[in-house]
Amino acid sequence: MTINVPVIDAHPTAPEAGAKNYLNNTSGFWSWAGTLDHKRIGLMYLIGVTVAFLSGGLFALLVRLHLWQPEGALFSNETYNQIFTLHGAFMVFLFVIPAVPGSLGNMVLPLMLGAKDVALPRLNLLSFYLWLTGAVLATLAIILGGFDTGWTFYTPYSLYTDQAVVTIGLAIFVLGFSSIFTGLNFIVTTHKLRAPGLTWFRMPLFVWALYATSLLQVLATPVLGITVLLVAFERLYNIGIFDPRLGGDPVLFEHFFWFYSHPAVYIMVLPAFGIVSELVSVHSRKPLFGYKLIAFSSLAIAIISFLVWGHHMFTSGQSTYAMFAFSFLTFFVAIPTAIKEFSWVATIWKGSVALNAPMLYTLAFLVIFAIGGLTGVILGALNVDLHLHDTYFVVAHFHYVMMGSIALAFFAGLHHWWPKMFGIMYDETLAKIACGIIFVGFNATFIPQFIMGSRGMPRRYATYVPEYAPYHQASTIGAVILGIGIALMVYYLVASLFQGKKAMQNQWGGVTLDWLCPTPPPLENFATAPTVTNEVYDYSTLDLETLRTPVR
Repeated sequence: MTINVPVIDAHPTAPEAGAKNYLNNTSGFWSWAGTLDHKRIGLMYLIGVTVAFLSGGLFALLVRLHLWQPEGALFSNETYNQIFTLHGAFMVFLFVIPAVPGSLGNMVLPLMLGAKDVALPRLNLLSFYLWLTGAVLATLAIILGGFDTGWTFYTPYSLYTDQAVVTIGLAIFVLGFSSIFTGLNFIVTTHKLRAPGLTWFRMPLFVWALYATSLLQVLATPVLGITVLLVAFERLYNIGIFDPRLGGDPVLFEHFFWFYSHPAVYIMVLPAFGIVSELVSVHSRKPLFGYKLIAFSSLAIAIISFLVWGHHMFTSGQSTYAMFAFSFLTFFVAIPTAIKEFSWVATIWKGSVALNAPMLYTLAFLVIFAIGGLTGVILGALNVDLHLHDTYFVVAHFHYVMMGSIALAFFAGLHHWWPKMFGIMYDETLAKIACGIIFVGFNATFIPQFIMGSRGMPRRYATYVPEYAPYHQASTIGAVILGIGIALMVYYLVASLFQGKKAMQNQWGGVTLDWLCPTPPPLENFATAPTVTNEVYDYSTLDLETLRTPVR
């Protein structure tokens, strides 16, 4: 892909003399708090979701330490319920759903489209402040007594408990608006602000993934918002929608919740797919195998994801025929997902693969996601799911798909675009070591959970019979190793901001528009509007000089 910009053609990666990048264009608190620059908003999201991720990880580590002993080592049963609920709520609503679209999506999407900013900058800033408000409300719920319902808030228990369910429900309601506004913004930006010549099938696949995700955010998130609002009204006014004492139906809550929450799985994972699609091409120095198949499979996943929510409810008393249909659709949604995995592996095959930190995280993703996907097919089978439902097998599968796959793809994208975002490089050796520790720690944490789940260990229990102790202890040791790897990653990324070496203008040799603007990007990204004249991922257009030119 080339761009017809005189300044960039003459000095392909150098900003104009005296030009300021987005980091130093203006300084001071208010210049950041009131910014409309998509890059600064993306950076604020990055800081916020990182804090949420570390908080959720701390809660997870506390859960694992408590389960070291069969009778529980740290908390009362009531406190344990609150801790694992906080882990789930913080990880799902404050990290996994907004992490990639809010941070990397905000940072990269306009650059990839050749735009100066998103289409609706003020709405973008409002989305961030709504996310921040939701985070504050979730924290306030802890102060007001906590909540112990699990992150799914199942009725009727969430109606009867004396915990701060209304406060956390309000937090999720506000976070839903943040998600909807971000999705709406990305849809409009993709339709209206593409550079001349950037047709739909010249768009990078990260853009396709964010576009499909945005459709899900706009269409599915209102269902969750309405559901948690109904739970709040039910608690406050005894309406009788979900409360069986008042003629309500608690299973109806499950239908509402999972009608959103299964599309939400793909709200979380589709952006991760987009990151992996970018990285396997750039770091293998090959055009993506099956570009259109990957693009259309993202849309297919978005559509089918609305039709499979019932596989979360195989034990809830559904019609047998409904369960057959949901089981079939669960297998069916695996087809477009498998297309992606096959295309990524085919792209890597015989490519000029650079085993740098972003690519190592990407390869770790491919392994982890394959395990998560295959175990999902196992759970989609009715007779097997009846045995494994609500066991640690489901916990392990969920974490392989959600935490393992999405977090690893997020880490890969963060390492990939870090030089573009800041113009500096992290310690590559430490990055590779951290990747290895995280990969080993993650598998050591959750493989034992597959085993004890297949042997009947129920999830969410604060105590257990002694025969499961070796598996829980192995899982706890794995969690500690995983925590060490994540702590190392945070250390060297933060340290690079103070003592990192200057990056190259095009650190990895990318040919999409995000790598053809100055590093770090200036306020409006491009000095002159770019024009796209080549096909996407055409590495014959790569300007090798940019690989040797350091950031000024």
